[in-house]
Amino acid sequence: MAKTRATRGATLNQDSARFNLPEREADGDWLDDRFAVDGEAPPLRTTVTVEKPKTILTRNNSPDIAFDRSVNPYRGCEHGCIYCFARPSHAYHDLSPGLDFETRLFAKPDAPALLRAELGKRGYVCKPIAFGTNTDPYQPIEATWRITRGCIDVLAACNHPITITTKSDRVTRDIDLLAPMAAKGLAAVMLSVTSLDPRVAMTVEPRAPSPAKRIAAIRKLTDAGIPVFVSMAPVIPAVTDHEIEHILEAAVNAGARGAFFLPVRLPHEVAPLFRAWLETHFPDRAGKVMATIQSIRGGRDNDPNFHSRMRGQGPWAELLRKRFHIAAKRFGLDGERMKLRTDLFRPPAGPQGELF
Repeated sequence: MAKTRATRGATLNQDSARFNLPEREADGDWLDDRFAVDGEAPPLRTTVTVEKPKTILTRNNSPDIAFDRSVNPYRGCEHGCIYCFARPSHAYHDLSPGLDFETRLFAKPDAPALLRAELGKRGYVCKPIAFGTNTDPYQPIEATWRITRGCIDVLAACNHPITITTKSDRVTRDIDLLAPMAAKGLAAVMLSVTSLDPRVAMTVEPRAPSPAKRIAAIRKLTDAGIPVFVSMAPVIPAVTDHEIEHILEAAVNAGARGAFFLPVRLPHEVAPLFRAWLETHFPDRAGKVMATIQSIRGGRDNDPNFHSRMRGQGPWAELLRKRFHIAAKRFGLDGERMKLRTDLFRPPAGPQGELF
């Protein structure tokens, strides 16, 4: 296992073969030792480009997802989680799902205004809006862009329910908005904790807050009256699966109300990125990890089919399920579901102050 902190998650920056994009070659500046430190290329800088979408609500009708609409204030994610299933979306911009996904980010500063317009449309039917379904709404650039906070402010004013999934303790910054919403049954947060070992976490999720900070965030949110659930997504065989019981125990001790898990998924370009990452950081078990993943995914690196993509199949998947459910029942995390109210919703005020 790697003993030093990885500054980025992916070890490759290949373009997508799905769209016939040519693989990039390093340019002269990158190859010039004058720009290097000790013969190595300088660290990549994070850049942010403003994106101007026409709408901000993304809708889905997937039968194995609990929400039908979501908001993603950002595209790309600096957390750099090697397993992130959102990586392939960067290929639509002629960018690599590898390092580009972590370093060439897009922000949508118009998101709060677009969201307000969506909620004000005649005939809008209120259902919980999920944040953090693609990229993390509290990744580092949210500290300055504050787009997620702006969206929460819009939802709070309309009594609209929200769910948030994040790996960041930065979510506690918005307790002043989320606590009053939670008191009305309008808000819930899911903290993603995939490992309690800081060495593993900094390799798998190099720019996400430490496990200790995430557990502390669960306590802080709970103390503020905000229901918190813990997400063990994904569980990586032979890398993090031995921590299932320990993570659930830490979560319940911090005040979590429920939990769920997901076996690692490797769609499209994520699979070769993950394989290269394994060879770099876990060469001693790379073969075992991939063999187990393939046994869970029907002999492939990834199973894209509805339902089975979330559960996995075979003896390894069944063993993970049994261990998780036994531990969740033991710690009392197997009962409560995320239930939010929709009856309090009021459309945003119109230009003259009246309600639509």
